[in-house]
Amino acid sequence: MFSVIFPGQGSQIVGMGKEFYEKHEIVKKLFKEADEVLGTNISKIVLEGPKEDLDLTINTQPAIFLISYSIYQVVKNEFNINLDKGKYFAGHSLGEYSALSCAGYLDFHKTIKILKARGEAMQNSVPKGEGGMLAVLGTKIGNIEKILKENENNFKAHIANDNTEGQIVISGRTKDLELMSVFLKNENIKNIKLPVSAPFHCELMAKATEVMKKEFKDINFKQSNISLISNVTADKISNIGDLKNLLISQIEKKVRWRESIINMIKYGVDQFIEIGPGKVLSGLVKRIDKNVKISSINNQSDIESLKI
Repeated sequence: MFSVIFPGQGSQIVGMGKEFYEKHEIVKKLFKEADEVLGTNISKIVLEGPKEDLDLTINTQPAIFLISYSIYQVVKNEFNINLDKGKYFAGHSLGEYSALSCAGYLDFHKTIKILKARGEAMQNSVPKGEGGMLAVLGTKIGNIEKILKENENNFKAHIANDNTEGQIVISGRTKDLELMSVFLKNENIKNIKLPVSAPFHCELMAKATEVMKKEFKDINFKQSNISLISNVTADKISNIGDLKNLLISQIEKKVRWRESIINMIKYGVDQFIEIGPGKVLSGLVKRIDKNVKISSINNQSDIESLKI
């Protein structure tokens, strides 16, 4: 039994998806549609860069979705591999939108439009330079929760991503993260400042939440037989009526990735197929449970060797 998973921000590289773009008409059409919907030459940014433009959140989010969705369509339509048989679809942060769209709940056009608004809103929630993220390595989430509680008068920060047992991402204001980083180093806990310009998945994203409420106001989801796993609950979304609120909540809530993978395995999943640029999620899944089978689909030969 397999699940299909989709990466989030941070997995982008200039030239991603180029092989698929050059070989498949279906991908050229999707790139053209993305340019038209976004009113910007996202195709050029994805295929040629510059990296600085691709790394802008307003571009990164629709760009990663474009690649994930394109690869999914190639696997399904050009290679006739029925990924819709997947037990669950799940994505990490913005990857949840790739999961949602590939599973048929929302069409490509609407999804990429929402992601442009989401990226812009998240980027603009906090003035540039005033917020960021910190990866904390080699310790458990309970320990981090304890540190945050005991030091709330010294620095205020939030758990943004629970990725694996030994990889937790913290969001907060730059000055608070600097204080926390020093504290962690004194405790011999390794931490790395991430190259992002905003503190995602915490209460500092409140302005973005309000923007997304407006964006989703007139959105209606279609029914699908594919079950989604929510970042917010780390569990199955049993009611299509809950989708909107969960996607809005996701902006400020932590991404419960470790628990999501554990739950899918508990429900019988023994294979994960990562669709999209990079192999970040495959690495995380391996660290959560080394016994499950993992496939990353980045190029044509990955599809040819895929067995489900």
